[in-house]
Amino acid sequence: MQTLQVVMNPGLPDEQVFPLGEGITLIGRDVENQISILDKSLSRQHARIATAGGKVVLTDLQSKNGTFVGGARITSRELHPGDTFTCGAVTFRLLRVAEPSVNPTMTHESRAFSQVSLQEILGTQDSSRSSALKLGTTSSAERDRDKLQILLKVSQFLSSPGTIDNLMERSLELVFQVLEADRAVILLVDPGNGVLRPRVARTSEGSRDLAHVYSRHIASYVQRHGVAALFADARLDPRLDTAESVVQQSIYAAMCAPLKGREELLGVLYLDNLRRPERFSQEDLEFLSSFANQVGIALENSMLYQRIEQEAVRRNNYQRFFPPSALARLEQSSSVIELGAKEAEVTTLFSDICGFTNLSSRMRPGEVVDMLNAYFPTMADIVFEQEGTLEKYIGDALMATWGAPFSHPDDADRALRAAVRMQQALQRLNEHRSEQRQEALQIHIGLNSGPVAAGNIGSQRFLQYATIGDTTNVASRVCGAAGPGEILITQSTRDRLADRRWKLELLPPTPVKGKDAPLTLYRVHWDV
Repeated sequence: MQTLQVVMNPGLPDEQVFPLGEGITLIGRDVENQISILDKSLSRQHARIATAGGKVVLTDLQSKNGTFVGGARITSRELHPGDTFTCGAVTFRLLRVAEPSVNPTMTHESRAFSQVSLQEILGTQDSSRSSALKLGTTSSAERDRDKLQILLKVSQFLSSPGTIDNLMERSLELVFQVLEADRAVILLVDPGNGVLRPRVARTSEGSRDLAHVYSRHIASYVQRHGVAALFADARLDPRLDTAESVVQQSIYAAMCAPLKGREELLGVLYLDNLRRPERFSQEDLEFLSSFANQVGIALENSMLYQRIEQEAVRRNNYQRFFPPSALARLEQSSSVIELGAKEAEVTTLFSDICGFTNLSSRMRPGEVVDMLNAYFPTMADIVFEQEGTLEKYIGDALMATWGAPFSHPDDADRALRAAVRMQQALQRLNEHRSEQRQEALQIHIGLNSGPVAAGNIGSQRFLQYATIGDTTNVASRVCGAAGPGEILITQSTRDRLADRRWKLELLPPTPVKGKDAPLTLYRVHWDV
């Protein structure tokens, strides 16, 4: 005999299988749905599957993020086995599978850990019980089985990839599905000062305001002791010593559990009840502690993934700008990701393609891109060969720096060697362009030396290493004063040259934009 199944995220680590029977099956975030998925891209009731006589029809329930079949957004569509559809960001596949035979000797307990959904485990809460767990079962064995089932489901839900904030949102949504509470908040330890900071909060009414949603005294108590704590009647609990936050917020009962990684406390999970004392029991605390352990492990994994992702972004950024020798030293530094700058003595090189505007106006856009893609890598390799920092491309211009983040005694000579080799490399590039019947290119280069502020500028996800100051501005002006095929250097760069064999020609005082006094410049005879 064959049956229908809906598989969520087929082939992925968080894959789940849901049997599809005759009648209506609802998909959404709400626990009352037959297919309940804790993903914020889903609406509470997102879509409906109607199954009758072997015919399966998928209908969108006016969801915010839509239902798609074959990449097209649908209102209603018949599905066939093998079809894939998407609700929000969650992918499903309809399958027809052979129904396995059931061993009649299999006990209820041995079937307890089969594939079941969360809503099948949860039941109607008995308000007369002291426990806030939403379990319909009454016997101790059945409750223990169901609590373990819930924790297994929690582990599956929290193993899905996503941001740290998304993980914490899903955790609080699970808290309210499983436990009767008025408010819940996750606080994480600030690594800078060790202080707990609220990150996500929710009330039973759905509010997400972070202000005044927890007792700081209770959260701090659990952070200090590192163990879960139950405050059955918070107003009278001697551990709180009539804490002001408890009184002002009318907190009757509260529980708080640490969120632990493998080696450190990451934060705490706090929830409370504002209606009556003794609402939480020791059974609830034990469950919350196990729940918080799952959240802590998931948080640590997400933080590790985030660090790996940031490291990949950082390394990718650095590989674009630094030579391998500097990159190796940066890898050993613990502070390279920090924002900010420090003073450094540098030699800055600006290189520009002569007449680029007129040249590009005679070319198709694709040809301009191909030209720059052939030109820039050649010049960048020369910068790295001389152990310079490739700071930026500005249209057709290139800016490179020697002396930051690491300096050499001969930084000015390295910069000038790079400038000469750029001109020589351009000659070879023009030979190739001539063979392709393309117009020859000419560049002009300016060098200047002096103090700058050098460091990372931007954000933690995208860092741009930059040098800022009058030194870089003057280097740009010197480049503008140079003619086609020329290399000009300032007096400050000339004074720093260790190799006196350079052929330099002193030019008359040269006025440049932005400077009241003319500059003393030297033309480099690089082709002799």
